Amino acid sequence: MSHGYDYGFHVISRLMSPRKPAPPAADLTLTPDDRLILSSSGSGHAHRDGGRSARPRGLWSGAVAVAVAPPAPSRVKGGGSGGKPPRPPRGGKAAGGGRRRSWGWRIIGWGVSLMIWGMIALAGVVGYYAYDLPSLDTLTATSRKPSITLLSADGQTIAAYGDVFGQPLTLAEMPKTLPEAVMATEDRHFYSHFGIDLIGTARAALADLRAGHVVQGGSTITQQLAKNLFLSPERNAKRKIQELLLALWLEHKFSKDQILTLYLNRVYLGNGSWGVDAASERYFGISARGLNLYQSALLAGLLKAPSRYNPQNDQEESLQRTTQVLANMVAFGAITPAQAQEALKTGPGTVKKISHTGRYFADWVRDQVEPYTRDGRDLVVRTTLDLALQRKVEAALDASLSGPGAKARVGQGAVVVLSPDGAVRAMAGGRDYATSQYNRATQSLRQPGSSFKAFLYLAAMESGLTPDSTIEDEPITEGKYRPGNYHEHDRYEGVITLRHALAKSSNVAAVRLIERIGPRREVEVARRLGITSDLRPDASLALGTSEVSLLELTSAYATFANNGYGVFPYGFGEIDDPRGQQIYLRQGGGTGRVIAPRDLQEMTDMLVAVVQTGTARAAVIDRPVAGKTGTTQDSRDAWFIGFSADYVAGVWMGNDDRTPMHRVTGGTLPAKLWHTVMLDAEQGLPARPLPGLSAQALPGEAAPAPAPGGGAPPPPATMDQLWKGIIHMFGG
Repeated sequence: MSHGYDYGFHVISRLMSPRKPAPPAADLTLTPDDRLILSSSGSGHAHRDGGRSARPRGLWSGAVAVAVAPPAPSRVKGGGSGGKPPRPPRGGKAAGGGRRRSWGWRIIGWGVSLMIWGMIALAGVVGYYAYDLPSLDTLTATSRKPSITLLSADGQTIAAYGDVFGQPLTLAEMPKTLPEAVMATEDRHFYSHFGIDLIGTARAALADLRAGHVVQGGSTITQQLAKNLFLSPERNAKRKIQELLLALWLEHKFSKDQILTLYLNRVYLGNGSWGVDAASERYFGISARGLNLYQSALLAGLLKAPSRYNPQNDQEESLQRTTQVLANMVAFGAITPAQAQEALKTGPGTVKKISHTGRYFADWVRDQVEPYTRDGRDLVVRTTLDLALQRKVEAALDASLSGPGAKARVGQGAVVVLSPDGAVRAMAGGRDYATSQYNRATQSLRQPGSSFKAFLYLAAMESGLTPDSTIEDEPITEGKYRPGNYHEHDRYEGVITLRHALAKSSNVAAVRLIERIGPRREVEVARRLGITSDLRPDASLALGTSEVSLLELTSAYATFANNGYGVFPYGFGEIDDPRGQQIYLRQGGGTGRVIAPRDLQEMTDMLVAVVQTGTARAAVIDRPVAGKTGTTQDSRDAWFIGFSADYVAGVWMGNDDRTPMHRVTGGTLPAKLWHTVMLDAEQGLPARPLPGLSAQALPGEAAPAPAPGGGAPPPPATMDQLWKGIIHMFGG
């Protein structure tokens, strides 16, 4: 008997014990915020019932064993020396009673045996899953995405990415209605169960069985905390058993107040916010300390489905869910019906709207700063964005596309505004970020058309030609590549100056020019000014057939506004951690001088003529500006890139599916939108001459008028121009 009992105890103890030796004292490793929470919440074993009886320390120490040895069967021994055993006593009552007692003992024995083997099997299952639990030394280590907060140039928040934790708060620092709303909705028996609510679990299982799918959750707050802190989100039997075991361990290790405090500071409440304080700031712009009853109920309602009941996404769903939580609080006894009605009248106050202002820009910057989060640090990024200008740019783009753009079958557009040094001040990558996050300013590659001619004409200036050098504006009749001017009804003007050829955007003149200087020179100039996309070094490059991005092309034009110095577009100048410790500081940038002063002066002079007398007259504003239009075949793309002394702006319009627009050129809608954007950008700034030119007449004062017939005759050649022509003829 004693041997069988000892053996059973030994087997069950082995099964209930961990397969690896447990450390002498398995203490929970806490983060600094957790220590603050727990130190403010009382003793680790303080409960409402005044404490609990002592238990063995450690998660799985102290195996519990129950063993019952069944009684040995009794036998009636015979008497005498080998005689027959006496017959059983006769009589119905005595005989029947013996048989009933025999069967009764057998049933008891079988029941006890089944119970023992059931306990052994249960112990085996528990031991198996307990062995695979997370290490106790890393249970509270948070696994989250580092947060990235982007600030505008004046310090306003543009966007926040990653997971955000709020300030850790104790129960005493929270409004009483917040934990009550959570308990009324998630776990009404929180202070009375031992980590597992058997009644609630059975009720949820019955409801799920009737519905044929999961309709209720039976998890207690302790189980949810175990799941949120320690386990992966998948649903299976193994994870559920581990959740139960960890819940029991949490109940053993911490008091009820501490568990509730940890839960409220760590639970996910949508939009990347973890904990009630982060969620309160995200949705209401206040600390959780100042939540009213309605706001507390709203946050408690988010626990079931943070995205569905998010007040920023669907106010009607949020209202219905909050109303249900308030009803739960009334049933829980936390508030009266009158208080619930008053809360519904009060409402949530001001719910912060999800702002999409500057989101194309924010996504572009985020991709650049993400490498700085590899060590797990949160980032605060100070960007170059002018938030007021950004709002005006987005409004102007939407108005252009919704009004005249809709009539001209223009589906999309993009705008970029830079400072001359390359700092991005505004960026609209499309008409509606909520509808499409595809950034047409940075990700989309489109043919730039004639806006690419600026690099060709700069290469011509560097090769010895001048704005007054001449070229033929006549149909091309030789060779395989024979483009015409954009508008077939435009009459050809014969011999014209390069200045006039660029102003009227003559295609045949551009092709003749690239054949004269060679396409590789244009490629070299484009690369030097910052074009990185693939370029085909052939005659078609003169007409902008190689695809580029709007930001790429605009930053290349910024070189003219930056007095001939190379420009790298950039969106941020400083990165700090949340405590203000500097991680990155931009110092300088660019590639030095890439355009000689004389060539810069000549190119700026020609680009001014494009606006004053050429294809971009719709872009004229109240100060000197210069730029170039671009239009591709069948009006699939329309561009205008231009600059003043203070800003460089680029505009693109087209359709994502590359279908043609209706009679849209770079000099129409894009130039008009550029005009509007630049007026907003230049508001309050004095007019200044363009870099490279000492002074220019303001539009309308002394702008040269085209000669009758559409073009001025070429002036007499000077000796300097003749020498340049001779040098060019001999390959100089």
